Amino acid sequence: MTRSSLTARALRGLVLSLAVAGLPAIAASAPAQAASSGLVVAEVYGAGGNSGASYAADFVELRNLGATTASLDGLSLVYRSAGGSVGGTVALDGGTVAPGGRYLVQMSAAGSNGAALPTPAKVAAPAVSMSSTSGTVELRSGTVAVDLVGYGSTATVFEARNTGVDLSATLSAQRYEGDPDTDDNAADFTEAQPTPGAAGPARPTPYTIAQIQGDGATSPLVGRTVSTQGVVTARYPTGGYAGFYLQTGGAPDTPGSDAVFVYAPGLQPADVPFRGASVEVAGRVSEFNGSTQITLSGAAAPVSPGLPAVTPLSVPWTELDTEAEKEAHEGELVAPQGPFTVTDSYATDQYGEIGLAAGTTPLLQPTDVADAQGSGDEAVAADNARRRITLDDGASIDFRNAANVDTPLSWLTPTTPVRAGAPVTFTGPVVLEYRNDLWKFQPVRRITGAGSATATFADTRTAAPAAVGGDIRLATFNVLNFFPTTGVEWQAAASGRSCSYYRDRDGAPTTVDECAPDGPRGAADQANLTRQRGKIVSAINRLGASVVSLEEIENSAHFGQDRDAGVVALVTALNAAAGAGTWAYVPSPPASELPPVAQQDVIRTAFIYRPAEVSPIGTSRVLTGSAAFADAREPLAQAFLRRGGTDTFSVVVNHFKSKRSGTPDPDGQGAGNVERVAQARALDAFAKAFAAERGTAAVFLTGDFNAYTQEDPVQELTGSGWTNLESTTAPGRDWSYFFGGLAGSLDHVFANAAARAMVTGVDVWDINAEEPVALEYSRYNGNTTQLFEPGTPYRASDHNPEVVGLRAPAASTPATGTGTGTTPALAVRSTTGVKAVGKRLRVDGRRAKLSISVSSTAAVTGTVTVRVRGQRTRTVTLTGGTATVRLGRFARAGAKRVVVTYSGSSTVLPSSATLRLRVRR
Repeated sequence: MTRSSLTARALRGLVLSLAVAGLPAIAASAPAQAASSGLVVAEVYGAGGNSGASYAADFVELRNLGATTASLDGLSLVYRSAGGSVGGTVALDGGTVAPGGRYLVQMSAAGSNGAALPTPAKVAAPAVSMSSTSGTVELRSGTVAVDLVGYGSTATVFEARNTGVDLSATLSAQRYEGDPDTDDNAADFTEAQPTPGAAGPARPTPYTIAQIQGDGATSPLVGRTVSTQGVVTARYPTGGYAGFYLQTGGAPDTPGSDAVFVYAPGLQPADVPFRGASVEVAGRVSEFNGSTQITLSGAAAPVSPGLPAVTPLSVPWTELDTEAEKEAHEGELVAPQGPFTVTDSYATDQYGEIGLAAGTTPLLQPTDVADAQGSGDEAVAADNARRRITLDDGASIDFRNAANVDTPLSWLTPTTPVRAGAPVTFTGPVVLEYRNDLWKFQPVRRITGAGSATATFADTRTAAPAAVGGDIRLATFNVLNFFPTTGVEWQAAASGRSCSYYRDRDGAPTTVDECAPDGPRGAADQANLTRQRGKIVSAINRLGASVVSLEEIENSAHFGQDRDAGVVALVTALNAAAGAGTWAYVPSPPASELPPVAQQDVIRTAFIYRPAEVSPIGTSRVLTGSAAFADAREPLAQAFLRRGGTDTFSVVVNHFKSKRSGTPDPDGQGAGNVERVAQARALDAFAKAFAAERGTAAVFLTGDFNAYTQEDPVQELTGSGWTNLESTTAPGRDWSYFFGGLAGSLDHVFANAAARAMVTGVDVWDINAEEPVALEYSRYNGNTTQLFEPGTPYRASDHNPEVVGLRAPAASTPATGTGTGTTPALAVRSTTGVKAVGKRLRVDGRRAKLSISVSSTAAVTGTVTVRVRGQRTRTVTLTGGTATVRLGRFARAGAKRVVVTYSGSSTVLPSSATLRLRVRR
């Protein structure tokens, strides 16, 4: 611009600043002049001498756009802070600038970092130190502004707009070479490596976005500085992405992509253009992690009139079958079509990512549905690759990093658990992008909280397993390292012990990472044990099972206790919640029938059962002396009999070697496959021998086999006459475990022919594997978003329990050794108080007392259990065949049905009786 040519909008904030500085003020009504053909500010650098600086001193460079030599007499440079306050003035009298020439002014004293400036034409005295990021430099003639530049994103004095991008130790603000002055700092300047004494950058060549993207995997314009126009479809001013997506208006109609990411780290959040804005950008083209992007120079300039609105692409994800087809839509706005299902939420509490599968099922473990030796598993893997897509959260935050634990999580809230297998509904468009080696759906804005404006997830939780029928039920449950011995207690008990822990956001330990040597693997301390135990107890009590085989429970013999102490602790907790005597455990075999403690694993298998429903027959048996189980948990066998039943059945619980170590497998079955096959063979022989010894026709094999459904160990068992029981309640969806976003079953129940005839139904209760790990006790207080749900069964473990209904007919005559042949007489009498026999029961009134007696020709021992709807179950031990039970107060009037069940004993059969009470208001 020529002298006296600043427009009113260019003078915003200038009058006050000049007055404060004692300088004459320029009238805000100074007339606008034509674009300058004389002296202008060409380059500004304020980081001289700073750490990492390109040059040792701050500088300002002028340039003569005119055709004649320009005199500097009467001219000065005025520096202002970003807020507009004057920070120094440099008189320029005595110099001249030739046509097209440059005039370098060293503003600050030289520092210790950076290269020396080329010999400056002028050195400020006194020195003027400028901001390294944002401020204003003004060229003045007396009291008249000749030119000025507001550089950075926070400068308040500027022409039309400040440059919009903060400078740095390696960036200066530079006027485009060869361009006229337009009185718009954002349009006239860019940011680049400082070039004192040299020409500035040329204005970039305009290209369409499609030309920038090209037709291949990388842009043909990488390394070039370009300009382009488009409509903003997504913006990420915070969260680490520092930029926005730009797309050609209208519907995509070119062979290549019509969208590109604009990386703008220098823009303040408020300066990132909003969605729907039509803008022009300029910057250098590059490829970042496989995606094309433009690194913004200056600010995004509005385009007027605005461009057509972007129409989201509507195409099913699976129709973009090849990488080239996906690449053709990189960065474009899309409206996802067809059903999607959550397949992976393991990293949601860390990176805000949710793995999705196109279709109605999660991605599948190839060897869970296809033989590893055939080609079917390869077809499954290919289908997984075709269906996989990751839903991101519009940010690069690592929520587990200590710096971010107080930042609320994306997607996960106490009411939105985001479970694997859950159907997904997209409520808004997303951007298709390639980032971190993954194809992703990126929300158009950063997600905070549930993100319901982008997508919602169905709640697929159930309060209990599906009905499986039968008289009794058999279940198997991996309880995820349930150790009543905590890491803190074990470490403190003796010298030479060390533990490392996973910790919460306050640094408190939650769960053991490793305790050496051979220490516990579960909760870090009592508070976390309480959290872990509460979930396991809730899950087991809701299973409705008569017998539960357990895996990954503490082998207390390793800690100087009775081997069963850990199981006893769990049963005690179960009975505290369900009522005394509800649960019992099967004792371990005597030490003489077990391997030496040093040869046993620190985790073990176990059985618990409901005495009112089944009885263990004989002692348990552990497979000993088998080389196959030298590096795994030995099978544990027990025979059971339904109360009042006629035939025993045997259950053998297992926990085969894990996939983390052992002989490598070439077919994708995980390490240790050879060892697991050997264990399957040994198990088959052991189970059949145990059944023959105990005289049981029906035998079940339960547990965590660490082998998917079509892998060799499972095929070894099915080839030996065992049937792998699959879900009857949700056929084809009976997964017990998720790993790497792939669904499969490591946990199984096998039955021989006689056992299979007893089966009435099978259900895999999906309370654990589908749940995000963020809900586990081990992640308690990991983020300011508190997700832990105390006392609920969800994410009690990482494996789902399996429940099998069994039909075990009652005896018409008692079996040998299980009763006297006479059903006992069970009498129940009610009173309403210790002394008030026969009084009426009223709401919130007296408590009913039951007098119970059991008589038989044999001595009566055992327990009675009292159940009444709306009150806790009560179990008491008979003394001399009698017991007294006090019910709770009734909150509602009406008829009440009280069921009293006698457990039976080794000489007396079980029995039950019903009493009806009426409660009045």
